[in-house]
Amino acid sequence: MTDYRTFTTDDAMRFADEHSGLFGDHSKLSCEEFGDGNLNLVFRVINDKGTSLIVKQALPYARCVGESWPLTIERARIEAEVLLKHRKLCPDHTVEVLHYDAALAAILMEDLKDYRILRTELVAGKQFLHLAPQLATYLANTLYYTSDFALTGPNKKQQVGQFLNPELCLITEDLFFTDPYCNHERNNIHSEIRNDALQLWHDEALQAEVAQLKAGFLSQPQALLHGDVHTGSIFINDENCKLIDAEFGFYGPIGFDVGSLTGNLLLNYLGHFGLTQDTETRQRHQDYLLSQVQTLWQEFEKQFKQLMSNECREPTLQNSLYQQRFIQQVFRDTLGYAGCELIRRTVGLAHVADLDSISDGTLRGQSERKALKLGRELILQRNELAGIDQVLTLVRYLQN
Repeated sequence: MTDYRTFTTDDAMRFADEHSGLFGDHSKLSCEEFGDGNLNLVFRVINDKGTSLIVKQALPYARCVGESWPLTIERARIEAEVLLKHRKLCPDHTVEVLHYDAALAAILMEDLKDYRILRTELVAGKQFLHLAPQLATYLANTLYYTSDFALTGPNKKQQVGQFLNPELCLITEDLFFTDPYCNHERNNIHSEIRNDALQLWHDEALQAEVAQLKAGFLSQPQALLHGDVHTGSIFINDENCKLIDAEFGFYGPIGFDVGSLTGNLLLNYLGHFGLTQDTETRQRHQDYLLSQVQTLWQEFEKQFKQLMSNECREPTLQNSLYQQRFIQQVFRDTLGYAGCELIRRTVGLAHVADLDSISDGTLRGQSERKALKLGRELILQRNELAGIDQVLTLVRYLQN
């Protein structure tokens, strides 16, 4: 790390100017640092004609905690290489990386200034019919083409090694599967649901299932995951959406990415019990969200099955019965990881605006209690729920 230094705005401007031909020789540049809130420095560099780029630099510690939580800057390489690979596989829905500097742990990428953060839009009650179909395409392509169905054995094993990401995986392992199920100091529990959290800590049946899901996360390198597919990592406009922030990427279980996104859509569904007071308006938005959950799985399943059927390179894995069993297991994993996402976003360290922005404490507590209940049932019933329609029936039933 001898060449590493923490960027100032001047450093970010020079970095963007040196590694891009977009600005021109006589551009007047300006720069603002706005951060991503948790781990990194993020700058927007813009010239006098309105052309802009983003510079992202990994800090050697977790920004949200401070230097007491050191982190490797190797995560910048992981992020850059995951995004580059995913963009080759799904260019329409992956942010473009223009340059990566290993010594400085800095990435230069396109500025999605014509897009908005999906979480913010969903909290505000916005609807996008292209959301689920496009995200299903992103997930199907990035996950299929980095799996054993598409890669040779040696190539797959080489990539598994290339994308080892132990430090950031450990964060996920702790925050996703461990902390919410015990009285951990990192947990952030709203006073209205403290008794519900206590029940989690003594729920051995639930903890056994979470242990199984964690074991899968630890030991199933099925595909190159984005690793952090939530609505804060998705930018959207009226025509398109794009994924950013892939620093948690690694080879893991396919259902983790699909389940993380599903869980976030359900978090917004539950949050609107407290965010939207008008019954008809709330019902319309919640119906939209459940339709997106349904479409997300149906389109993902359809596309992934088509790829398995038409493009599988491994003769043994071409067996149609095996392929059906495989997609069924991905579905079960998706439900389990979606349930974990609901629970950890409610009682763990990293909360979401879908719940935290509910101003009325009692209503927030009600939505959070619904999230814990739904999360638990998705985890416990994931092996019995036969399809996405049954899942949506369960979601509706638990709100009564």
